[in-house]
Amino acid sequence: MEAGRRSHWYNKGLSAGSSCPKKVMRLLPISAQTHPLRRAALAAILMLLAVLACSFPRTTLGDNNPLLPPDGDSADFFSRPTEGPYADFSFLPVLREPGEMVPTPTPDPERSLPPLRDSAVTYTVRANDTLGGLARRYGVSVDTLMTENGLSDPNVLSVGQVLKIPPPILADSAPDTKLIPDSELVNGPYNAKVDLAAFIQKQGGWLASYSQEVNGEMLTGTEVVILVARNYSVNPRLLLAVLEYQSGWLTRPQAEITEFEYPIGIRDDWRAGLYYQLAWAANTLNQGFYLWRVNGLGGFTSTDARLIPASPRINAGTAALHLMFAGLYPELAWRQVVSPEGFIQTYQQLYGYPFDWSVEPLVPAGLSQPALQLPFEPGVRWTFTGGPHGGWDGGSAWSAVDFAPPKEEFGCITNDEWVVAMADGMVVRSDHGAVVQDLDGDGHEETGWTIFYLHIESRDRVPLGTSLSAGDRIGHPSCEGGVSTGTHVHIARRYNGEWIAVNSAIPFVMDGWLVVDDGQLYGGYLQKGEQIIEPCQCKDDENKIQRPE
Repeated sequence: MEAGRRSHWYNKGLSAGSSCPKKVMRLLPISAQTHPLRRAALAAILMLLAVLACSFPRTTLGDNNPLLPPDGDSADFFSRPTEGPYADFSFLPVLREPGEMVPTPTPDPERSLPPLRDSAVTYTVRANDTLGGLARRYGVSVDTLMTENGLSDPNVLSVGQVLKIPPPILADSAPDTKLIPDSELVNGPYNAKVDLAAFIQKQGGWLASYSQEVNGEMLTGTEVVILVARNYSVNPRLLLAVLEYQSGWLTRPQAEITEFEYPIGIRDDWRAGLYYQLAWAANTLNQGFYLWRVNGLGGFTSTDARLIPASPRINAGTAALHLMFAGLYPELAWRQVVSPEGFIQTYQQLYGYPFDWSVEPLVPAGLSQPALQLPFEPGVRWTFTGGPHGGWDGGSAWSAVDFAPPKEEFGCITNDEWVVAMADGMVVRSDHGAVVQDLDGDGHEETGWTIFYLHIESRDRVPLGTSLSAGDRIGHPSCEGGVSTGTHVHIARRYNGEWIAVNSAIPFVMDGWLVVDDGQLYGGYLQKGEQIIEPCQCKDDENKIQRPE
């Protein structure tokens, strides 16, 4: 019962970049951008012309900030309350004023990275494995895995099947230039005040008039970006910059749009359309970010199956970009994209110098979790069905656990039990099967502590803006929102937009029950003193838990 759409990672197609290289790309026919015989030539052209086409001076924020209207009237670009307790945005850091010295991002302290594999291994297929995911995990191509194991269909694997995985082809190490601060990866504090819709409309590109049906609902391009950013908790401005770099959708009008279905460049039919393209990008960014945080990422596999060892001196935000662009480009082109003359120039043209947006530390040292209770009413026995797993999709930190209500049948069955608030706080989102509760009183899900409740049925769901006390009813568990095979509630914690992992320095405790991560997806257990409850997709009494009457 994984939250969000599963990421299969299977992508054998390559894509051409744009934005700063876009000036070069427009000179080439589409066939020259995508045909496999011309990729090397394209990469060489990009490298040759990068300096000529992409030598932009650093810009500043303050008066030159393009997210601010030139006349200083913030009403057009910022969602600022004018009265009430949330009118003061003093909790946000102050951006650098024009003329101040540009800060230089110093390399992070070297970290110990996992060793890269130099010999063949065998792997036994588990549930939810995909060939594309295994290829990326082990740094080889899908074609290599198919050839080594005599496979004819890359989409067919069997649980228990044993695969031989050859060693990867190692490339030179990745650069150590930091591209963005960590706070620009997550949907964090600065995004609390940005009016994304006004910004997109001002750019006048294809995105401003785009619409797409998502889960039976017609959404505008802006609504798609916001939905993906909120679900994955990834910075929407960063997603816009990636979209602009890959296809120019933010600034190019409809007449110039050539890539209608694959604006990010993942050319799989089941990822056609803006929503699924951005979902892939957001999930991959999350995977790079959170794996880097736990020293779980040693390199990046490019689309030509070259394993590029990571520099141990970059930060998590940069590692996330390295990983995502490796899924879109062959090694030579990838090096140009992640250079100071590549993608980051597009970001800088849109928003200014990235480290001016830094919020550090994103999660302060010594931070404590607020007191939380279990998310159901006293005296009702719920089943602990899922131990630690991703907050949304497979790329985010293992920050979530699942509980299922009492029920006679398995599957997506209507249930009248209630999910209740785990603490006091305001409802700052209530849609698409999700309820987000702000615990720090500023009315924004991008700042401070928030609790993410997923699979909340639309029937009786608490409305936006409701102030809740711990124990107040939120709604009924269901299968709405994300991906679910049975009625349950999925809960996770975030701070300043960052998913807080169960095994982080901030323990996940509810009514005295500690969530313990044993390293197995959906595994682990709940512990209170000497009592232990393990997760199970069952109705057994030993897997049930309740709040006292």
